[in-house]
Parts: sequence; C-alpha cells; structure tokens
Amino acid sequence: MVQRVLESGWGAILSGLVALGLAYADLSVDAWRAVIVPGLLLTPVMLYHKRLRHFVLLPSGIALIGGIMLVVMNVKLG
Repeated sequence: MVQRVLESGWGAILSGLVALGLAYADLSVDAWRAVIVPGLLLTPVMLYHKRLRHFVLLPSGIALIGGIMLVVMNVKLG
C-alpha cells in the first residue's frame, strides 16, 4: 500500500531536488525561463508517449517549481 502511494511521489521529489539545485546556482530570470519552456514542451510529449508517460511529473514539476521561483524573484526585485 505504501509503495503505491510513493510511486507518484518520487517524480515530484526528484524534480524538486533538481529545481533546488538550480536555485542554489543563482540563475537569472532569463535562465529560469529557459528551464521552464522545455519542461512545458516535454510534458505533453511525454504524456502521449506510451513508455514515457510514467515520468511525466519530472518535466512538469521542474516547470512548476521554476515558475514559482520566477514569482519569488519578481517579488524580491519589485
């Protein structure tokens, strides 16, 4: 039962760790946009692919966290 619950959780945790590593790299706003765009483009491609469908949380999670980072950076700068 616990394994079933954690099956989708690893994708969110792994993408969160990647985004955390990128956050410590002190990326600019343009670099964050360059991270978000491939994540948004890969999400539907992976969703419709038979084998890659199971990993769809990786690019979408990175894009989501990248968008959150952009909002945080905009609040800080503005």
